Amino acid sequence: MPRIIDVVDHTNVGDYEFAYREPQEGSGDFRMGSQVIVGESQAAVFVRGGQVLDVLKTGRHTLSTANLPILAGLIGLATSGRTPFTADLYFINLKDMPQVGWGTSTPIVMETPGKGMGVVLLITHGVIDIGVDDPLLFVKQYAVGKASLNLDSIRDRIQSMLLGEIAELIGKSGAQSIPDANKLLGDLEGAMLAKVNEKFTVMGLRIKAFEANPFTAKDVSLDQLRNYVSLDVWERVQRLQIAQTAAANPGMGGALASAGVGLGVGQQLGAAMNPDAAAMQQQLQQQQMMMNQMMMQMMQNQGGQGGQQPASAPVSDNPQTKAEVQALLDNLDMKLAKGEISEAIYNRLVEKWQKKLDEMG
Repeated sequence: MPRIIDVVDHTNVGDYEFAYREPQEGSGDFRMGSQVIVGESQAAVFVRGGQVLDVLKTGRHTLSTANLPILAGLIGLATSGRTPFTADLYFINLKDMPQVGWGTSTPIVMETPGKGMGVVLLITHGVIDIGVDDPLLFVKQYAVGKASLNLDSIRDRIQSMLLGEIAELIGKSGAQSIPDANKLLGDLEGAMLAKVNEKFTVMGLRIKAFEANPFTAKDVSLDQLRNYVSLDVWERVQRLQIAQTAAANPGMGGALASAGVGLGVGQQLGAAMNPDAAAMQQQLQQQQMMMNQMMMQMMQNQGGQGGQQPASAPVSDNPQTKAEVQALLDNLDMKLAKGEISEAIYNRLVEKWQKKLDEMG
């Protein structure tokens, strides 16, 4: 004869525990009349055959058709309610878990048209308070078949959902600078938190508090950047780099145009792109090699014509005229394109000297 569970509870709840099954080894044998004691900030969920059924709230419950209507309907067909039945019983911790750390393990890509490389990789970290909002949904999504479930078991899933929502909000907001992104991040600590919670409630979870440090830019080389962006974005970055190199080298603009890599490069490359993903990747690599070879050849040609080209105007470290300030700003663009300064330093210096230029009228 199987051992009938007459009274069951779960009092030793771990700090980061979400769900705990009784009995631990698998399905238990219950009967109508068995008692389930549900503690404060707990819920108890019955599962049978992998199907999530009834939920019991805080209190002492004597099992009956009244408090287990779904389960009773199932077992009534097979046993008429008179014999023991097997089921899994999950105790769910409803307390909020405070100060749960999160961070951008993978940077958030924000496009910045006309600035630097055209994209910025945003990084930050912070903490959230998270808890179970709907026990039935949560058990169905995460707990069925597990003896216990704690925060570490789904931490990566939580972080992935959170970062996905933040990235989507940034993309839809039209933010094109780190200050814009940080303003949005500040809003997330208030009203916009409800928007993020829409996806979490579908999983039976809730976020009650959200804190984040300001976004900063992750410094990467041009080669490293392609690991984080889509093919379309990478192609735009390549075209921008060619344009900036041409602008920094007198005479190269005409050479690029005659080679078909001027302002119409987007259309020419786009027309050559194959819709097949593998072919697109191969063609993009071939185009990159072609671009690099052309740029190197043109820069060598420029070096051989050095005596025929006018010398560049000297750039002052302490410009006093509008022309000198503009020359310094143009020089910053070249330094960023060549990787001589970081995005963060570039943005700071551009803001400083653009302000001075504006003050000069």
